[in-house]
Amino acid sequence: MTTTFETQRAALADVVAIPVTPFTEDGRVDQDAHRALLRRLLDGGVRTLTPNGNTGEFYALTPEERRLVTELTVQEAGERAAIVVGVGHDVPTAVASARHARELGAQMVMVHQPVHPYVSAAGWVDYHRGIAEAVPELGVVPYIRNAQLSGARLAELADHCPNVIGVKYAVPDAAKFAAFARDAGLDRFVWVAGLAEPYAPSYFSAGATGFTSGLVNVAPSVSLNMIEALRSGDYPAAMKVWEQIRRFEELRAANGSADNVTVVKEALASLGLCRRDVRPPSRALPEEERAEVAAIAAGWSV
Repeated sequence: MTTTFETQRAALADVVAIPVTPFTEDGRVDQDAHRALLRRLLDGGVRTLTPNGNTGEFYALTPEERRLVTELTVQEAGERAAIVVGVGHDVPTAVASARHARELGAQMVMVHQPVHPYVSAAGWVDYHRGIAEAVPELGVVPYIRNAQLSGARLAELADHCPNVIGVKYAVPDAAKFAAFARDAGLDRFVWVAGLAEPYAPSYFSAGATGFTSGLVNVAPSVSLNMIEALRSGDYPAAMKVWEQIRRFEELRAANGSADNVTVVKEALASLGLCRRDVRPPSRALPEEERAEVAAIAAGWSV
């Protein structure tokens, strides 16, 4: 019997939340705060969660912490959300993480863009194939940040691995995305705008049906308002949300996204939901910028 992954595909065509990983004062994962933040997302209507994404500081967590974050997310979500576990690093490490996710009952894995100075197109296929073939029961979602990769290579990967069902596309070029998706097969994959709300309207116009979000940690209703507008084809309404979140996302994107996670955690700290602590190579937000972030968060209906 062939697995169709219909449930997983539907879950990707949504707001794909990337939860933060809160820390205690002594630097450990704050399990209680983490559970509370997850409950807040679920109670706010979020139905797809990606533990160990970049907003969760994937690369700053130890292997044990990444497993813990996965376990906490699966336990807290129960049947309320689909779980897309972030995996990466070397192939054996990614495979071990994917198998751990499978054992816990997660439905999908998102494969981080390979962190390597030399990535060939054929090697990119081999890397993802090694992971996808190890967990054929799970939906697999490559995270594409490489502007040099062609859509034909993604199609090649899916020819070998039918469980590659969606794509988190994060190249900041709407025209390139439109061409890439059509070269790979527009209807073959679920296309997730991997650069979140700022790019969602343009990417939806080219074929995306979901988008990732770190902002959703702060204001779930704002992100859900945007996707409802996009689903209905109401681009003026979607752009009203875009205008609402513009400054927040500009702060996150400044200086090569140096404060991408920091701004989200600062907003959560201003609402009393977790500590602002991030791990190097991120940094705490300077004092003069904290008030602006707090004012933005306070102005949203959260």
